[in-house]
Parts: sequence; C-alpha cells; structure tokens
Amino acid sequence: MNKSASKGNPLALLPIVVFLVLFVGSGIITGDFYKMPVLVAFMIASGVALLFNKDEKFDTKMDIFCKAAGDPNIVLMLVIFLLAGAFGSVAKAMGGVDSTVNLSLSVLPPNLLVAGLFIIGSFISISMGTSVGTIAALAPIGLGIAEKTGIPIALVTGAIVGGAMFGDNLSMISDTTIAASRTQGCDLKDKFKVNFLIVLPAAIATVILLAVMTRGYQGATGENYTYEFIKVVPYIVVLVGALCGVNVFVLLGGGILFAGIIGLVTSSIDLLGLIQAVSSGMAGMQELCILVLIVGGVVGLMKHNGGIEFLLNFITSKINSKKGAEFGIATLVSVVDLCTANNTIAIVTAGPLAKDIAEQYDIDPRKTASILDIFSACWQGMIPYGAQLVTAAGIVGISAVEIIKYLHYPMLMLVCGIASIVFGIPILKKSNEKTSKVS
Repeated sequence: MNKSASKGNPLALLPIVVFLVLFVGSGIITGDFYKMPVLVAFMIASGVALLFNKDEKFDTKMDIFCKAAGDPNIVLMLVIFLLAGAFGSVAKAMGGVDSTVNLSLSVLPPNLLVAGLFIIGSFISISMGTSVGTIAALAPIGLGIAEKTGIPIALVTGAIVGGAMFGDNLSMISDTTIAASRTQGCDLKDKFKVNFLIVLPAAIATVILLAVMTRGYQGATGENYTYEFIKVVPYIVVLVGALCGVNVFVLLGGGILFAGIIGLVTSSIDLLGLIQAVSSGMAGMQELCILVLIVGGVVGLMKHNGGIEFLLNFITSKINSKKGAEFGIATLVSVVDLCTANNTIAIVTAGPLAKDIAEQYDIDPRKTASILDIFSACWQGMIPYGAQLVTAAGIVGISAVEIIKYLHYPMLMLVCGIASIVFGIPILKKSNEKTSKVS
C-alpha cells in the first residue's frame, strides 16, 4: 500500500472540534443534548473552516465548499431523502402506520408478548424506515401490556427499542441505510443482504432471550385490533421491490403513487390531503438535507486543508491489517455517534473517511456500509440522551437509564458487528468484486 508522503494538517480538523464542543458541551451543561440545534453547530463549524488558508481568497474557499456540498453523490442522497420522507408521510396519512401496527398486534402470540413486540417493532421499522416513529407508535401499546400483565415496563420498552433499531438499521427507506450506501458507493439491496447476515443472529438470540425472561407472565390483554391489510401493502411492495433491485427513485416514486391511490380509493385521504402529505413529508427532511449539504462542504474544506489526510494517516498508522482497518472504521463512526447522538450524522460525517480507508485496505464497500450502519445504530440505541431512548422513556414515564439494562438487541448487535470483523462474512467471498452505485 502506498501512503502519501504528506502527513496533513491536524489544525484543519478544528471545525469538527468546534462542532463537538458546541453540541456536546451544551448537552453536558444543560442536560439536554438536543438544546443546541445540530444545524446551527455545523454552520458555526463551517465558518471556522472558512477561516483557514488566509492566503486564499474567500471566493476560492466558498467555491471549494460549494463543490464539495454539491457532489453528485450528496445531491442524489438528498433526492432519496425527500422521496423517502414523502412516502412515509403519505403512507401514514392514509392509515398505513395504524394498520401495520394493529395487523402485527393481532397476530401476536399470547404467550410471547414481549418477544412478539420485538418482532413487530422490527417489521414496522423496516416498513417505515424510522426507529423513533416505531417507538412512538408502539410504546403506548407496550405500556398498556406491561400494566395488564405485570411485566416490567423497562423490559417491554427495551424490547420495543431493540426492534425499532433492528428495522431501522435494515430498512430500504431509512436515512441511515441510504447514507451508508451512498457514501460507500454500493447498492441498497447488497448492503441489506450483508447487513442482514450480520445482525440476524442477534435478532434470533434476542427473541429467545425475551421469550425465556417473560415465560412466567400472563399474556392475555383482551384487546381487539382492527386493520385494513390493503393499507399495509405499500410497505410490503417497497420492501420487496428494493430486494429485487428496482431503481430506488422508481421504487419510492411508485410507492408514493401506490399509497396515495389506496388512500383515495379507501377514502382515507382526499387529493388535497395527499398533496399536503407529500409536502409535509419532504418538509420533514429539509433540515436533514441542509445538514448533509453543510457537512459535505465542511468535509470538503477540511480535506482541502489537509485535515482528512492527517486523520487518515493517523488512523492508518495504528492499522496494520484489513481487520484493523475495519475496526478503525467501526471506532470512528461509534465515537462520532456517541458525540452527536445521531446515527445519520455519524454516518454522513464518518462516511467519506471510511471510504478512503476502505479503498486503501481493499475492504468491500458492502461491508464498510454495513459497519457504518451497525455500529452507529447499536450505540444510538443504547445512549440515554439519544432520541430513541428519550422518546421511549418520555412515553412510558420512566428514566432512560432504567431501560438500558434491557436493551438486549443493541448489545448483541454490537457483539455480532465485532464478530463480523473478526471472522468475516462468507457471502462477500462468493460475490464478484464489482459493486454498483445505488440503482
């Protein structure tokens, strides 16, 4: 492997340091890690990045910033985010979320309530592409089940959070999956297959563990859940279509149209409501899209100023093998997630550097994308100041810290992620070496 003679400039990493000080510092001081808007913190960081290289004209630096922010991969990612937001909003507006939840609960085995909630959370989050949305939908139901059966609320909530993280980590319309695949230049379905093989043992072990832990509790809840299966079909179509390799733009665009038609036919939504749902769904992704643009520009400036090169050389100097490189990528995205409490930001921030490391050590892009998503998701599902645990704790009325000891799936996912680095994944040896960009 040929290494660059230049060691880079560590001072060029100051923008990221400023961001972390602002974001993490405000969280520590106020006790609320969402007090400081992440977009504001990154805007300040971008201002710091523009102060470097006084010999260069400001217009030149802005040109570098804009070209990095407008990278074709970033622009394509933004469009996918907007379409995913629109699909999720339309499906929810026409009753897809309620029907999916109730369908899942109606087939829940009475003697496997908590294990069943984990499975339901997995299915719903794969369908909706959002862990927080899944938790918000299932936590009230979990609270009711806990009260009626005597099962500890923290245990039930931990199962729901675990299921939400399992599905969000794999969903074709999840912003983390999209970001991980786009930054590494691999196809969504290929990343799904590799990722699924890694986390499946953790999911199976979680189901067994939850079934054993709750086997002595009474399962009857006496609830009747009504649903319309036709409203669940758009989620299934998107999932199956993605696995079959349908172009992601065609898939999400068709999903929006299909969900909208079902809503109109079932009178769940009118034409104006459909248009408003599309608009609100895209609007919900606007902050994320702006954030991705800013992060892209900041990373571009840091790369131009030698910061990325320094970080790459520093990490690779501690690495002497392909497995070491994979552990380096896992550590990088984990640290960023622990600092930002946002797995999407962690992936977007660590992604470009992870790709550089992967190219130097010939790591399959599908594996790198999976590492980014898995390690950011497992930590995101366990930190008490993350949106997932904060949402769950707020709904069920307990401390987020109480839930942590019952987060079996994120903990097991972390173990499986480490095992995948140590022992490898057989499927990567059987596939050809060519990888494609997102269809």
